[in-house]
Amino acid sequence: MAMQYPSAAAITATLDRIDRAFLDTPMRRAASLDRALGVAVQFKDETATPIRSFKGRGACAFVAGLARPEHLVCGSAGNFGQGLAWAARRRAMPLTVFAATGATACKVDAMRDLGAEVRLAGHDYDAAKAEAEDHARHTGRIYVEDGAARSIAEGAGSIGVELSRDADRFDHILLPLGNGALVSGVGAWLKHAAPEVRIVAVAAVGAPAMAQAVLTGDPAVGALADTIADGIAVRVPIPYAVASVRRVVDDVVLVDDHAIRTAMALIAEHLGLIVEPAGAAGLAALIAEPDRWRGQRVVIPLCGGNVDAPLSPSRSQGRPS
Repeated sequence: MAMQYPSAAAITATLDRIDRAFLDTPMRRAASLDRALGVAVQFKDETATPIRSFKGRGACAFVAGLARPEHLVCGSAGNFGQGLAWAARRRAMPLTVFAATGATACKVDAMRDLGAEVRLAGHDYDAAKAEAEDHARHTGRIYVEDGAARSIAEGAGSIGVELSRDADRFDHILLPLGNGALVSGVGAWLKHAAPEVRIVAVAAVGAPAMAQAVLTGDPAVGALADTIADGIAVRVPIPYAVASVRRVVDDVVLVDDHAIRTAMALIAEHLGLIVEPAGAAGLAALIAEPDRWRGQRVVIPLCGGNVDAPLSPSRSQGRPS
């Protein structure tokens, strides 16, 4: 049986399955930042949702596709767990989330506030996912893997639909590359609606496994996931997600934590928004290679804003070179 990937038709259909609270997020611009970077940047503000991230889109699409209520289990760095908890609560479905022992505290608290049972297990995100999968297998519950389900990517692809409607013309979109649902979903829509736009995936230098998998086609397990950007700290690429991303992506770039921190500070200064490290990865790519992007028209989703106080950026953390 041929593998099924996100399609424009399915992404359009998923708009009716996503809680309206996650749709129609605002576009943001800052002329002062454009001048500083020499780039015309439009931001899609996914921090303006009830869970301060885009993950509710894909989670709602997945849950809406279930034939009956189920007890769900997932592993999460925190944002997908919040999205799934939101969607599961609306259908009175229990959810157990496994998160790493060092998971961001505000994300853990938010998942619990939304009704999820949260278990801390494993030294990193992928170790927590392995615990979740094992638990689901032994209890007969439904394991939900962000990046492995087409419907989750199609829900994320709804961002692309809104960009086609709300954004000014753009040349590139810079998308954080974690498990791949965001890139594969938004990329699938834009390849249909605006094929001239280049899809660029942005991964962390400290967690390069997914980037290497997309570039080579080999979803090998990485040895390293050492970055402040927990939302894209993937060590174990999902083969389906790798194949799905490879169908739509035009380039993959890596950014270090210094560029990410600088991007967070600039977003706070010029837009007045707090974003988490993974949410700032797209802007970090502009900062890391300023000459490459100068004079271009770029869209960047600010895909999450859940951050503990010590990571909150200060204005002293840097300026673009």
